[in-house]
Amino acid sequence: MTTYRTMKNNLPTPDVERLNEIFTPLHFEERIRLLYQYFRQREVLFTSSFGTRSAFLLHLVSRNQPSQPVHFIDTTFHFPETYLYKQKLTGLFGLHIIDVVPDSTQNRVTAEEQWWKKDPGTCCMVNKVLPMEAVKDRHKVWISGLMAHQTDFRSQLRVFEQKGEILKFHPLIDIDEGEFLYHLSYHQLPRHPLEDKGYGSIGCEHCTVKGEGRSGRWKGQAKTECGLHP
Repeated sequence: MTTYRTMKNNLPTPDVERLNEIFTPLHFEERIRLLYQYFRQREVLFTSSFGTRSAFLLHLVSRNQPSQPVHFIDTTFHFPETYLYKQKLTGLFGLHIIDVVPDSTQNRVTAEEQWWKKDPGTCCMVNKVLPMEAVKDRHKVWISGLMAHQTDFRSQLRVFEQKGEILKFHPLIDIDEGEFLYHLSYHQLPRHPLEDKGYGSIGCEHCTVKGEGRSGRWKGQAKTECGLHP
């Protein structure tokens, strides 16, 4: 029998352990389809960075739940190529994009004082994490494209994880690199234009350099995550 937990909006949510029992044995596309039998679309938050690993999950969600909005956190510091890639995928998949922007004054200060050099953690907090707080409050479950093979932190994650007041849903968590690349090729999904130039993972322009996997993110810093996911 399914158990439930009462969240802050007093609506019943299936228990995370029970959800993992049900969803873990399933194929990743089955997980996405089944999600909408447990949650209404308006309860589901889907974000994308339009980075090197974004096209596949955008493709899967758009063909299984075409009306699902996609939130894009516009830090204002993305590569020009990322904005072009976002435009391309939006047209290809017919996406409904909702831009999430930071406080304009705080964003301007981080740019003028180049916080990414002296305090990248606070820069991410101001331009990524804080703008998402109000958005998260309006949803019950958050679709994320994290994959276990990407980092040690991500290797510990399950399909569902309770993160404060919201459930994180990782439909691709157990896909390996080979399978991921196979599906990109099979579905002929366009790659991020910077990938051919040696960028394995792409975030903000100031904090991203060339490198395999996520090795080019926050190069020379102890930082490995922006703070949205841990």
